Amino acid sequence: MVDSSRHDKRHGPRASSAQFARYDQVPKPDYHLAEAADGPESFEENFSIASCDIGRCLHGNARDRDAFAQELGEAMRNIGFVILEGHGVDARCFQEAAGWVEELFTITSLEQKLDFRAARHGAVSEGYFPIKETSDIHPDLVEGWVFGRRAFNLDGDPAFDARTCWPRPEFEPQFRRLILAELPLFLPIMQSILRFLGCDPQLYDERLARPNFGQRLNYYPPVQCADAQSGAGRLLAHEDVDLFTLLPAPAVEGLQVLNTNGKWIRLHAPPGTIVLNTGDYLQRITNDLLPSTTHRVSPPRDPELAALPRVSFPLAAYLKPDEILEVLPGLPNPKYEPIRVITFHTRTTAKFYGDAYAVESPVE
Repeated sequence: MVDSSRHDKRHGPRASSAQFARYDQVPKPDYHLAEAADGPESFEENFSIASCDIGRCLHGNARDRDAFAQELGEAMRNIGFVILEGHGVDARCFQEAAGWVEELFTITSLEQKLDFRAARHGAVSEGYFPIKETSDIHPDLVEGWVFGRRAFNLDGDPAFDARTCWPRPEFEPQFRRLILAELPLFLPIMQSILRFLGCDPQLYDERLARPNFGQRLNYYPPVQCADAQSGAGRLLAHEDVDLFTLLPAPAVEGLQVLNTNGKWIRLHAPPGTIVLNTGDYLQRITNDLLPSTTHRVSPPRDPELAALPRVSFPLAAYLKPDEILEVLPGLPNPKYEPIRVITFHTRTTAKFYGDAYAVESPVE
């Protein structure tokens, strides 16, 4: 019997975001989820994503913090993406992490990986996603793995055993170094966004003191001719379901951002920088002032690069499942009623995982 709660991948390259609009909790543009007709698509080759020096916020005075908040907020409001410089994370950490990602995926057998198949923990689907199975609606050419707080035992569970989350436990301390280097950026980023919006900058301090997060590892194998001809993309067009995402600049091109005029932008970030983009949580609480911008990963234009694997390791800033998303105080004409994080998150991601994924938890 066909499970009507699951989507049919056969329509993948033909799928439009409008077909799945019923899952969206904030307005989204209409676009093809996959690169069904890359040729006719419009690109803005001369558009550059803004770069911001977050070092002014981390080490500057009040005037520096105000200037950074204004620059960051304008970029977020205009396109939802910005390139962060001056973040203080050693570039060698990112270089090493890229090697760890490739090693984890290539030395671990499929049989071992499938022992850790992704399942919902709280609001987030954590674990392993096989290639072409990261979504129910399109056969993406990527393997994924999501690790949350529990995978690093950041809450000090005395019964923690890394083998329950990691096929090779020796990778846990390596990736813990990476996330512990990036997590301190969550709070100053959120404070700067709140400052830009005229809200209390400390409003989210408690919620982000020990933040919920998802460390996603992506491994894109070399593009095969048959896959390229099928219309499958490396990662379908989507928006992130979080407050914001930190993506250390990948070495191989592919990340593309959908501008408000319907044209795609090829994002080129210098090595060692971090790409920051806003997500659906933030669009909701900012009353649509800061968009959760559509983006995708496409094969490189250079055939030599397409023959190489590509890795990325975005870090998503989440809130805890029982917390409430509500329009920030002081923003005029709120459009949205308060909603619990687990309801908002799972209703939206049921688009990718099937209707049964959604969890209803009313606000009392």
